[in-house]
Amino acid sequence: MADPRGFLKNRERITQARRPVPVRIMDWKEVYENQDHEVLKGQAGRCMDCGVPFCHQGCPLGNLIPEWNDLTWRDKGEEAIERLHSTNNFPEFTGRLCPAPCETACVLGINQPSVTIKQVEVSIIDEAFAQDWVHPLPPARLTGKTVAVVGSGPAGMAAAQQLTRTGHTVAVYERDDRIGGLLRYGIPDFKLEKDKLDRRLEQMKAEGTRFRTGVEVGKDIGWDELRRRYDAVVVCTGATVPRDLPIPGRQLGGVHFAMEYLVQSNKVVAGDTVAGQIDARGKHVVILGGGDTGADCLGTAHRQQAASVTTLAIGKQPPVERTSAQPWPMFPNLFEVASAHEEGGDRTYLASTVEFLGENGRLTGLKIAETEYVDGRRVPRAGTERIIPADLVFLSLGFTGPETAELTHQLPVALSARSTVERDGYYMTAKPGVFAAGDAGRGQSLIVWAIAEGRACAAAVDKFLMGETFLPAPVSPSDSAISV
Repeated sequence: MADPRGFLKNRERITQARRPVPVRIMDWKEVYENQDHEVLKGQAGRCMDCGVPFCHQGCPLGNLIPEWNDLTWRDKGEEAIERLHSTNNFPEFTGRLCPAPCETACVLGINQPSVTIKQVEVSIIDEAFAQDWVHPLPPARLTGKTVAVVGSGPAGMAAAQQLTRTGHTVAVYERDDRIGGLLRYGIPDFKLEKDKLDRRLEQMKAEGTRFRTGVEVGKDIGWDELRRRYDAVVVCTGATVPRDLPIPGRQLGGVHFAMEYLVQSNKVVAGDTVAGQIDARGKHVVILGGGDTGADCLGTAHRQQAASVTTLAIGKQPPVERTSAQPWPMFPNLFEVASAHEEGGDRTYLASTVEFLGENGRLTGLKIAETEYVDGRRVPRAGTERIIPADLVFLSLGFTGPETAELTHQLPVALSARSTVERDGYYMTAKPGVFAAGDAGRGQSLIVWAIAEGRACAAAVDKFLMGETFLPAPVSPSDSAISV
């Protein structure tokens, strides 16, 4: 185990410091500073090596958290990354972007602040890349089987890497001009600088994974044709259909889906020129929705020097501590202050948007009202209406499911009641040889679930092709359907 008295000697939870707000909003670099190594070791040493480590239960990947905490405390970084990579293909992504359900399940968290698991995780992989401990792992032999993976987000990348390493010839199809899915164009650089993504893609290319960008399956090549060409197809297209807000004034110029805004910004940061880019400079911005995507819009607007930014959430402000309805080790819904919230802007809860207001086809303001609950429904409270100025509104209301029109038209693939791709207990759809993983089958979820499903789906594909598999399957579709 790590330091046997670590959680007694180091009772304080010390996380990475963020760069000063006036400095970081002037660039797009990641907001966190590197932590002193001795402090990091002390934090890793707080891990108690519990008899029953509930952090395993909290992590869909089944990460061996006590083991690599111990190795970090002992300064055995190369062994730590080996243990971390044994369960997680991309700890540089989860270590930066995952909300860490493992930490809310940490046994130490019952009566002390939990171990900084996520922070230790990202430090292990960053040191590994810095020390050149991360190498391509090409297969010893090829099976002669071919697999097409459609979508290059975390689920698609995980499935592709697992299948390539086991010897199958894998091609990843991506409709965008670059690989990465929402990791590339949905997550701002201040949360994930894209060199972290590019270095992992170089490893995958060296292992033999092939990437096909600018190809939209269903249009540029049919789903049925893709199935004929390959021995198996894995659908990892994500859940990209945004939830709309059909109220009066929705057609006004200046009302946009959040992802439209974030994709354009990420392209510009990458050096592209975007005609008619949505720019918040000098404008009054309102974000509808209080989740992670809304926070990404908030941080982006700050860096574009918006005149003001207001976030409106229709529901109640979450509590700052666990409630009895979400006891340990459940993943609680808590009030969070992301780095973007720390940078400024107003947050208002129990705010219902009634109407978009404008002149000459352009947005000028929002009519909002207080939210009240009537028969379990959230509705505007009569008599509380007021108008706030708005030049831009970003709809960050979540997603309703994957884009499936071409898929279901070209293949006999069924959809679930939640409009996701239906699959059996082994990730296979109604069309033999066609599988679905990640948000396409699960619905909008966490990056750690996407990677876990990608790994598990790869095992199912391998067994379908070869009759048996030695690949790990950390989760099943039934687990995904009922878990956070």
